[in-house]
Amino acid sequence: MKSKLLSTILGCTLFFMAHAQNTPCLTDFNYLVKKIRTDYPGYRDKVTKNTETDLVALESKLRNKIAEHPDSCGRYLRTYVDWFKDNHLAVRRLWQENQSAADHQKEPVRQFIPLNNDAISGLGRKKETIEGIWVSFRGKIAVAKKAGEDKYSGIVIRFDGYEPGQVIFEFIPGKGKEFSVKSYPVYNNFEPVDGIASLLMEDNIFEIHDDNNRFVRQSASPAFDKALLYSYQPQYPNGSNIYPMAAYLNDSTYYLRITSFADDMTEKLIKPHWKEIMARPNLIIDIRHNGGGQDEYYQLLLSLIYTTPYLSKGVEWYASEGNIANFEQALKTGDVRNGEEGVKWINSLLAVMKKNVGGFVVHPMMGSDATVKEDTVYPTPKRVGIIIDEGNGSSAEQFILDAKESKKVILFGNHNTAGVLDYSNCISEDFPSGKYELQWPMTRSRRLPEHPIDNIGIAPDVVIPYPEAKQLFDRLDEWVYFVKSYLEQQGSDN
Repeated sequence: MKSKLLSTILGCTLFFMAHAQNTPCLTDFNYLVKKIRTDYPGYRDKVTKNTETDLVALESKLRNKIAEHPDSCGRYLRTYVDWFKDNHLAVRRLWQENQSAADHQKEPVRQFIPLNNDAISGLGRKKETIEGIWVSFRGKIAVAKKAGEDKYSGIVIRFDGYEPGQVIFEFIPGKGKEFSVKSYPVYNNFEPVDGIASLLMEDNIFEIHDDNNRFVRQSASPAFDKALLYSYQPQYPNGSNIYPMAAYLNDSTYYLRITSFADDMTEKLIKPHWKEIMARPNLIIDIRHNGGGQDEYYQLLLSLIYTTPYLSKGVEWYASEGNIANFEQALKTGDVRNGEEGVKWINSLLAVMKKNVGGFVVHPMMGSDATVKEDTVYPTPKRVGIIIDEGNGSSAEQFILDAKESKKVILFGNHNTAGVLDYSNCISEDFPSGKYELQWPMTRSRRLPEHPIDNIGIAPDVVIPYPEAKQLFDRLDEWVYFVKSYLEQQGSDN
């Protein structure tokens, strides 16, 4: 349940042993250790008498690694964070536009090959091998053979995040129509990433494997190129599910695919089709690969499947000095969601946090455990199948827990969910170097310690016997038809 209320930089003065080498990476590491120890709500739960020795040994090991290999700083910061086994606690690289002034002086190594109009025109006539002009969702590139070498360069004509003439790919022919490829992505500061690419569809598509990145060979018709680009379904998909859907399958079953709770997409799917959904006894809610968002965005969906009142375990906020300071900074800068209502919400929380510094508090406006009771129980849908997978975490898992309280609901899948829910409501802050960002949660679930979800997940009620689809796009797969048949068979048995 990520709710990024603010992003601030706290000034910290840390003192270390005299013999420690004062490098930017070591400063970042010491910041990280102190920040987690003082502001992370799971610290006291996870650092116990039995585990403390292991963590102290890891700190010592990583300090030595940093002294030996300061250029691998990000890896060591993430290694420390990984020890806590909480995917809401994370270190992220901040890319060039967000880096410190000192870091801007270290320009990435980028290759350039100038292209004039004659060269582009000549490549546009190429129809075989990988040479030619290629278009994608992000722009256009030229692929040209290197003089005297059995290699090809992918050169930017125009492409988001790159300059004209910049080398974005290098290709080396392999077996058949396959190539080994080096990509130079913006997100990696143009450092190379190895991969594989294939020429497909009579050399009219080249696709980077497992990257959901494909290019269409430019034709004489821009309309044709765009139609092919948008309709092509990758042969080497990366498993993402980014295509929401609302569709009736027949007179008995309606289908919703909800890929995120990060915005109001769920309401936009449901409201125009409310009558169609209500006209059928069965509803399938497919949330595969839905990693969460905010609880407020699935409330309409919950009301649709609600049957009986239930007790909802809320969260408690960790009243550390750092968390208090971040809320105060948010008020000071105006970085608050929901305007005056948000300001009121923060002030109310701050009042109880300041009275219980170092402890856990329940938000006064939220109360403790609450009984959830809706005004209406809809007669249809009568049966609801929710398709889940290991990509569900955070608010998606909270939705599943709430949905399970309905007598209509059955969970379908072949794997537990991700197990990322016990510590939530995240905030972020830059490291002292400005090269990284730390995200940490500020709340702990009141389900703990009796009913943990982290690193366990939520199991399906019915195991689907089919393997997972590698990519869904706008297609229906065996999973959907299995759930459809299951729900309809239940209806015929009643």
